[in-house]
Amino acid sequence: MGDSIFLTRNLFLWCMSAIYLFAFSSLYVQIPGLYGDNGILPARLMLDRGGQTAAKKFQDYPTLMWFMEDYGWSASEGMELICILGIALSLICQLSQRMRDGVSYAVLWFLYFSVYQVGQKFLWYQWDILLLEAGFLTILAAPLQLIKWKDPKRVDSSHHGITFWLVRWLLFRLMYASGVVKLSSQCPTWWGLTALNYHYESQCISTPLAWYAHQLPEWFQRLSVVATYVIEIPIPFLFFAPVRNLRLFAFWSQIFFQVLIILTGNYNFFNLLTMALCTSLLDDEDLGYQVRTRLQGLPKILTRLLSTLVYGLLAYWTVRYFSIGINWETGTVDSAIAFSDADHFQFVHDSVIFGMWVGSLSLAAAVITAVWRSLASSTAILNKIWDLVKVIFFTLVAVYMFCISLPSLTVVDRGAYHNLAPIIHDWQARTDYLQLTNSYGLFRRMTGVGGRPEVVIEGSNNLTSGWTPYEFLYKPGNPSAAPAVVAPHQPRLDWQMWFAALGTAKDNPWFISLINRLLNNQPEVLQLIDKNPFPESPPKFIRAKLYHYHFTSISQNTSDWWTRREAAMYLNPVTKEMEVIKTFIKKSGMQTKPKPASNGLLQRLLSFLRDYVGSLTGPALIYSIFIPVLLINFFS
Repeated sequence: MGDSIFLTRNLFLWCMSAIYLFAFSSLYVQIPGLYGDNGILPARLMLDRGGQTAAKKFQDYPTLMWFMEDYGWSASEGMELICILGIALSLICQLSQRMRDGVSYAVLWFLYFSVYQVGQKFLWYQWDILLLEAGFLTILAAPLQLIKWKDPKRVDSSHHGITFWLVRWLLFRLMYASGVVKLSSQCPTWWGLTALNYHYESQCISTPLAWYAHQLPEWFQRLSVVATYVIEIPIPFLFFAPVRNLRLFAFWSQIFFQVLIILTGNYNFFNLLTMALCTSLLDDEDLGYQVRTRLQGLPKILTRLLSTLVYGLLAYWTVRYFSIGINWETGTVDSAIAFSDADHFQFVHDSVIFGMWVGSLSLAAAVITAVWRSLASSTAILNKIWDLVKVIFFTLVAVYMFCISLPSLTVVDRGAYHNLAPIIHDWQARTDYLQLTNSYGLFRRMTGVGGRPEVVIEGSNNLTSGWTPYEFLYKPGNPSAAPAVVAPHQPRLDWQMWFAALGTAKDNPWFISLINRLLNNQPEVLQLIDKNPFPESPPKFIRAKLYHYHFTSISQNTSDWWTRREAAMYLNPVTKEMEVIKTFIKKSGMQTKPKPASNGLLQRLLSFLRDYVGSLTGPALIYSIFIPVLLINFFS
């Protein structure tokens, strides 16, 4: 890479500030309905001290939420305060380069970690733990600039190449694992290259463009699955290539892939966070802020030969292992997997070992480069020594972070996982509660092969008639309603309803809590729903039906986006007086009254702010904050 990553790293820090803004803003608007005292999963139920002090509970389960009670704050007020602080600090970091330092990002990380700890089902998604892992690496990658009134140096410290490398390693683990788990799961749709025949309609919240993508011919869908494998499995190894154009090829491949996902699916800030991680593949020359060094002579020839060889092998292996060929009679492209289960698992084993070696050598190269830069700098001898001390310190940190990430990388191969040194497993176990490293792998099995399962909640005052559905804000319900565009907001109730449809009501206790709140017309919960069919008084009965949804076909003469058929009764009609509701309330502890909170100045300010933004949807709040910040950054 080029000598300087100052502006590239600064871009990454700005992007992480924006991701934190999206995450805190999105969560803020949903707190009363999800975590309030009258919400679906009250946060106070996670904060029973059992007679212990807040400091003692913090040692066992670290979160700032333990201290809220001491200051007269309710649990939901504490979560709101944390989110507001997170929004404010992320805004400041976006607007001021001086504030983009390790201290600011440490505060942002711990604020999000604090709400994650009490977030329960609604906050335990892969993108939440990815944000925590990426957020911790951001602390290491950011400069430690304690004197805020001085202009930040426009040069890199020697160790920044080491800490920024950790971001690239996370990106590699994320993409590689996301690819191999699809085949390792032995899902028939991924092996048959038919996964995208179902994905666009069966994903959690589709976009309108997903309907059009669903209409594409099957040969194209199959080829798109092949492209997914290529982008997610072999190309990530090019993240560590010593040749610039190979890294740029890998960078643009990932960006293109993430943009396509954004256009066809609502995955909140997840894809934007992945794109932010992709900046670790660049340097200031790639951004156009340095004159690009032009290779001449033999180095230029060797670079072109190596690049041509890599592109050629990538194309050859793709054609060979996916039996790609042109069908001249139909004018289509045929494709099919041409390797066995045994071939795949052998490849996974070999590639995991290869990935660890590549990662080790790449990290070693980053360390050697940092040491050379610290020794070759033209500064005074004391500055050289101090720079070298920082390089040594951050090298030890990077080696430790690399080691504790190996269990999450090797989890896809049992042999490699068990062959890791015991001390590595011990190190990883000691830090596991902090979510510093995690394993990833989205869509390892394709759901909705027989139709997208969807739970529709209905209410009535009569058991035999008058059943009216509750319409949610974003998830499919009314077949004529167009899919929504909500990213980077994550409607967490809508998402959890998607997961609920994959199981049963018994598997999802929170669903019973939702029904209980609807039976009482709880205003905080109803704010998470689009249309309440019983605005005057709650219904006497509520039930839930399971439907299977499909996108309509372009050949159908209809204005509907969906077709659906009833599959089963998900939850038989219940009332407030039924034993299933009473038992749940008793077991969950919801019958216990919360401790009265104080009504101080800060609480009144929180209440005022909540009333002020209460009418805004998640996307509206995010855009109303982010767009002005973006314009200020652009014009300044």
